[in-house]
Amino acid sequence: MDKLTRHYRKLKAVFLISAFGVIAAALFALPTSVRWEASEENIFQVYLNGTDVGSTDDPEQMEELLWQAREELVRDSREMVFMDADLTFEGRACLFGTINGERSIRANMKEVLEGSVRQTLQRAFTVKINEYTVNLRTSKEVLTLLQECLNRYDPEGEYAVDLVVDPDRELNVLTTSIRPSEQEQEQTRLCAGLDAFLNEAMETIPAQAQPTGFEEIDYGLVDVAYADTVEVVEAYLMEDEITPLKEAIDQVTKEQEKEQIYEVQSGDTLSQIALNNGLTVEGLVDINPALEDENATIRPGDELVITVPEPELSVLHRVLVYEEDSYEAPVEYVDVDEWYTTKTEVIQEPSAGFRRTASIKTFRNEEEIGEEIILEDVEFEAVPKIVKRGTKVPPTYIKPISGGRISSSFGRRNAPTRGASTNHHGVDWAIPVGTAVMASSGGTVTRAGWGGGYGYVVYVQHADGRETRYAHLSKILVSVGEHVDQGEKIALTGNTGRSTGPHLHFELRINGVPVNPYEHFN
Repeated sequence: MDKLTRHYRKLKAVFLISAFGVIAAALFALPTSVRWEASEENIFQVYLNGTDVGSTDDPEQMEELLWQAREELVRDSREMVFMDADLTFEGRACLFGTINGERSIRANMKEVLEGSVRQTLQRAFTVKINEYTVNLRTSKEVLTLLQECLNRYDPEGEYAVDLVVDPDRELNVLTTSIRPSEQEQEQTRLCAGLDAFLNEAMETIPAQAQPTGFEEIDYGLVDVAYADTVEVVEAYLMEDEITPLKEAIDQVTKEQEKEQIYEVQSGDTLSQIALNNGLTVEGLVDINPALEDENATIRPGDELVITVPEPELSVLHRVLVYEEDSYEAPVEYVDVDEWYTTKTEVIQEPSAGFRRTASIKTFRNEEEIGEEIILEDVEFEAVPKIVKRGTKVPPTYIKPISGGRISSSFGRRNAPTRGASTNHHGVDWAIPVGTAVMASSGGTVTRAGWGGGYGYVVYVQHADGRETRYAHLSKILVSVGEHVDQGEKIALTGNTGRSTGPHLHFELRINGVPVNPYEHFN
């Protein structure tokens, strides 16, 4: 019995040792098993953008798997792809647990990344023309857009546009180069801006620089260039930021209303300036706040804002043309120092001449901006118009009081009191008695005293033959024959004569005829 017991115990021990060995071997042999370390996290759940993609015992390897998943996702894409990729871990300590294989985790990561792609950035080209920009898909579309602008003025396709690196820019910025279409690109020359364009005025037709007959000249398009600076840069953009080519061509070639500055010339009027620029007088006043109304005074040298229809990209082009036409000789002036500049006299009437010309005309879009005659044959000369004109600056006129309220304007009115005129010869300003009255312009006092219905009056004769009158005064401060300067105090306002209240009546007469003073105030 004792022997059996010892044998049983021996068998039990062998069995237990064998079983433990099998279990240990299984734990080490199985790939999904992890060893237990009671004091540390030994298994990690992996999350990508908050989604569980598997478990691992090597979290550092997950960054490499994520990079592989991203690379597989964009391998066949030629564009730049943006996606969210937030990798997090949740660790725990456990005795038994399973982990996923690398292939399984990488596949799960790729699936999550596919759902997190925000948008693909397309390789594109941004075209900048002054302050205007448009984005196109390819450089070919850029060239098509720029060529369309040229073709409006080059219907025969004699010139072609290329993109070249701008030598004046440190960054990789492209600009335009225009060349005769039959030449190789190595023979191109840069055309940019009005100055460079005009400086090359005759270089493109050297054989015709000294033509001897009209038949020898090859007429037609001479040169073409962009009037605006064009810059092109490569960019990566969202799909909705790229403009379809046809729409871009419409935007760039369609005429837009653009503001420009016009300098007033001698003889200009608001109506003529408006007419020349396709505006109404009302529209011209609206865009120029400095103009009070349609009757505002303008002077040579004043600057006015005008709107001119122009495309976003303007084109300069020069055309060699033959013309037979009548022409006018420039006006010739004879200065007379004793006359005011307001006085002129024609001493010879003009007569048109007739000529044949070959000339290079320069255009900005449709507008002619210059002409250079290279050959001329005059059949008979034009006779110039000769005009005598004064050189003395005429006197100016100012409002004779400070302040005041207009109580009666110049012209037709209802008589304010019995015996008063219904055709008012001046302007009345209601103003308190005793306000200073100044000479509107320098001159000589010809009357100073009582003037019947005018009450106390002062008349001043001016060097240009005009006369000013000041009426209903309370006190006169000058006498007949005295010379007064512009702005000098000559009287005080009052309420004398035929008057309905304190005011100043002021007249301005030209050749004895009353005129509206407001049309002549400086």
